Amino acid sequence: MISPIIHSDLAGPSPKLQHTAGISQNFTGGGNGMRVVWIFTGILAAASVSCAATGAGAPANGADRPAAGAAPEAATTLVREVVYNELHDHDTHGFWKYWVEHRSPGGTRVEEQVETNDGPIARALLTNGHPLDAQGKQMEESRLRELMKSASEQASQRRAYHDDEGRVGRILALLPDAFLYEDAGQENGLRHLRFRPNPTYPARTIEARVFHAMTGDLWLDARMKRLARLNGTLAENVDFGFGLFGRLNRGGWFQMQRTRVSDTEWKTERLEVHMSGRAMLFHTVSRETSELRGGFEPVPPRMSLEQGMRVLEEKDASVPALQGKIAPAALITSK
Repeated sequence: MISPIIHSDLAGPSPKLQHTAGISQNFTGGGNGMRVVWIFTGILAAASVSCAATGAGAPANGADRPAAGAAPEAATTLVREVVYNELHDHDTHGFWKYWVEHRSPGGTRVEEQVETNDGPIARALLTNGHPLDAQGKQMEESRLRELMKSASEQASQRRAYHDDEGRVGRILALLPDAFLYEDAGQENGLRHLRFRPNPTYPARTIEARVFHAMTGDLWLDARMKRLARLNGTLAENVDFGFGLFGRLNRGGWFQMQRTRVSDTEWKTERLEVHMSGRAMLFHTVSRETSELRGGFEPVPPRMSLEQGMRVLEEKDASVPALQGKIAPAALITSK
């Protein structure tokens, strides 16, 4: 599942994309492994720190370069069909439990997450490959108790989750029209497409401008019409307010890889986001996200946060098993 919460104001609606960018729903789905925090939250974190008021500023550098050639219609049609399926995944998607390994320069942290109707709920299990000590366990239990008894914290988590998922949906909806595609053949049963910015696409929002400045590769399951892998690199600096309010630096990159977890569902199993830039002239910002997911197991659908918490409590015995499956790894800083 890519995004169960897609807001009605998907970025840059196109008359060609009426069945994706024009959807108007308030989906109430389960959590998303991609939370593609899934990529795009990370990519935009630097840009949105101080640039929200400059979204209509100067176009991304290089966005008006002439295209090398027309994109093959068959490739664009396939992308459109894949996006349609991903945005409508909420109709049949399930809910899942899985572990997430977060890597940073300071080490690794493994959490177990359970998807609920209000977003995922997580409990930390391992730090640098070792179970939490007594103090760490107490801190986690205290944090979760506070969440369970605080209606305001639950509402805040719910809003953040919906906002993240809405952002993912808006950016995913850009794919068919914001880029031109070249067919790069078949790889391991997947259709490989290369993409570059479509110079005629009007990128009007910060999200659209950042994503539209990227070049990269898509790998698609052409039979199931699903997204399997997405890599992107920022081809040019992206300035906000002519660089006075901020900049994302050329060369920033992300990678996202997904895996099939059932006959009809796909989940993100690897995510890399490595972006840097500047906000308000002097403040340097960077985003280094490296995540690995696995151990996907179905859970009852549309649980509350409290019900999800009970599922986490039932799985404490999984810590020794996770130690054997996950080895501490260094943060990846280059492709």
